[in-house]
Amino acid sequence: MRTDFFVRGDNMSYSEKALDELQKNDLEEFKKNFKEALKSDSDEMLFSLAEELYSLGFSDDALKIYKQLLAKYPDEDEIRTYIADILISKDETDEALNCLNEIKPGSPYYINALLVEADLYQTQDLFVVSEHKLLEAEKLAPDENVIKFALAELYYSTGKYNQSIPIYLNLIKQGELSISNVNLVERLGVCYAHAGKFEQAIGYLEQIKPIDMTPSVQFETGFTYLQLGNYKKAIEMFEMLRDSDPQYATLYVYLGEAFLKDGKPEEALRTYQEGISVDEYNVALYLKAADTAAKLGKSELVTDYLQKGNRANPQNMAVIIKLSDVYLKDGKYQEDIDFLKPYLQEHDVDPQIYWDLAIAYDHLDQIKNAQVYYEKAYPDSKNNPDFLKQYILFLRENGQVEKTIDLLKQYVKLEPGDDEMIYMLDDLEQQ
Repeated sequence: MRTDFFVRGDNMSYSEKALDELQKNDLEEFKKNFKEALKSDSDEMLFSLAEELYSLGFSDDALKIYKQLLAKYPDEDEIRTYIADILISKDETDEALNCLNEIKPGSPYYINALLVEADLYQTQDLFVVSEHKLLEAEKLAPDENVIKFALAELYYSTGKYNQSIPIYLNLIKQGELSISNVNLVERLGVCYAHAGKFEQAIGYLEQIKPIDMTPSVQFETGFTYLQLGNYKKAIEMFEMLRDSDPQYATLYVYLGEAFLKDGKPEEALRTYQEGISVDEYNVALYLKAADTAAKLGKSELVTDYLQKGNRANPQNMAVIIKLSDVYLKDGKYQEDIDFLKPYLQEHDVDPQIYWDLAIAYDHLDQIKNAQVYYEKAYPDSKNNPDFLKQYILFLRENGQVEKTIDLLKQYVKLEPGDDEMIYMLDDLEQQ
């Protein structure tokens, strides 16, 4: 609370008395003096009282004063900006926008109103309108760096990194390294990384001291090293992030990848397991762990990770198909059928499920069922040479010569260099 506001003694105004009662935590007396202040105190005193009350969190009382003053001074746009600020803090955005829209071009507060409006529209995901407001403000004040920064931040937040880059770069060249507590060097490095310009990105990211890096920037730096093939640096950065923020679940996917590319699959597998303990619903970690376990020849772990991934997200098709493939390779045909059949109730069935069921039924010598699922898989898989070849062999084995010939003709158009299948077609046509 500002002590210079008070004038102790009998000559205190009602505004001063109201604040004095607040200091004593006597809300009842505060309300009485506040009511009298609205009636009797000077406009200058009321303006100062409103500032004090807003800073103390009494926004409703401050709003009453500002509205009273605006009614008396309708041309004072400064008051409108204070009213809008309070309305925004109360999440009354529509009323705040209405208030700001009353500030017309030519007003010394018009540019400020445009900036506040842009921010409000951005919070409502109306990014095009927000951009329009900022571009209008930039046109009116082309040398104002705060406006340029706001525009860069809008592009940054909406993923338009290539549009953000030249703005941040221009600000940095002007000596602006930080605006509103945002490190512009950091921002530029992250933008380059997201834009896939990793060489430029690392040049800026390396300028940031590790102790000053936020978790997101540590992640971006590690990711950039990974893309540049500097796996040791990537590992170092991701491990630093893990030590400072072990709940940053996304890091484990990329730390594991860095270990794999650095020739350390055991460390990668441990990393994925550690990530799963942090985020048990991150299906990407189960998939990565299963793939790594397969490379290490740990087949039981492959099945275990995929089954756990399926429980974490039963609708994840990548897990479903991989687990089905494992069951087929392991000769667990009935288990695969039991696993896949519930997914036939889905509205949009992945054709790979039909194909896998056909394979499973075929191995169990349930020919009619295999035929059904080959036919179901065919419309979506007819341009897949591997599917066609398998289906052709199934048809030939089961004496369906005419259909075998039809599919063979289709197959050799896709694979004209497959001599074995060309010979089979010639042989069948000569019979």
